[in-house]
Amino acid sequence: MEVFVYRQGSDEIEEGFTKEDLPMLLADESNVVWVDLQGETFEKANEAKDILLNVFHFHHLTVEDCLETRNQPKVEAFPDYFYFIVHGVKNETNSANFVTKELDGYLGKNFVVTYHVERFRSIKKVKSQIRANSFACRRGAAYLLHQILDQLVDLYMPVVDDFDRTINVLEDRVFRMNRSNNLILEEIMDLRRAVARLKRITSRQLDVLYRLSNGEFPQIPQNLLPFYRDVYDHLLRISDLSETYRDLVSGLFDIHFSVTASKTNDVMKLLAVFSAIMLPLSLVAGIYGMNFDNMPELHTPHGYYLTLGFMVLIAITLLFYFWRKGWIFEREDKPPEPIAEKEEI
Repeated sequence: MEVFVYRQGSDEIEEGFTKEDLPMLLADESNVVWVDLQGETFEKANEAKDILLNVFHFHHLTVEDCLETRNQPKVEAFPDYFYFIVHGVKNETNSANFVTKELDGYLGKNFVVTYHVERFRSIKKVKSQIRANSFACRRGAAYLLHQILDQLVDLYMPVVDDFDRTINVLEDRVFRMNRSNNLILEEIMDLRRAVARLKRITSRQLDVLYRLSNGEFPQIPQNLLPFYRDVYDHLLRISDLSETYRDLVSGLFDIHFSVTASKTNDVMKLLAVFSAIMLPLSLVAGIYGMNFDNMPELHTPHGYYLTLGFMVLIAITLLFYFWRKGWIFEREDKPPEPIAEKEEI
């Protein structure tokens, strides 16, 4: 447990308080108290439960939700405080392998309580900020919570940017592949699932931030609502980007199958051209391979060479004909010359 206290008129944040100090600190409504609880071990989780129930006297159902993980984002109002659940994200190895981290919290008139099992960079950043400058605490508990949520939402952007880079790389690989590649297809499927998960997380969390920024809770003063709306706008942009990326990933499927079909068509076209050339040659060879005595040119000294020459001529003629039709040896069309703009009169 870490306790940060700002006393009115002070320029510094006080730390090092214990559980026994909390009732006295909370009794003075001019103080701003932030209690950060970590439940990394069973003992720490039990200690956090004792503080939430016996010091702050929070509703036991919210405490149960707080100690559990993998809950849906939500916010619940009570007479003197509200309880919320939000989620942060972090990359494990790549954009398709990100994980969510649950952050539970309470906001009262002069206190903020946060509880988390995993470590949060957003929490660490805000702690560093208030140790260096007490401005966030001077503006009250609601502004301090805004800082925490703002940092948490901002850390979504590295994950979103990684999606953008991954999609661009996959597009290049799909266009460059020479044959059907199941590995690329598996990567696209993993990426699609990850983007859908990001969209699902942000969509559910948008409702929480919308309620916080809409003036529903008296613990958030009216003059601080624009700050919460700013956090909501940031998350809305991330949600819109995830929707765009979901469409792009779905387009990658179509591109992959189109490229695969195009490569297959090229192979089939090559085989068809080869068969078309071999068919008349096989016909000639089949005719002169029949065992009849009275056949033209069968007993001439140069009949063999004349037949081979005729077959070569047929092959060259067919190749020339297919080339003129554009069926083989296709050349890329040059882009049209840009039309010069007319000068304005």
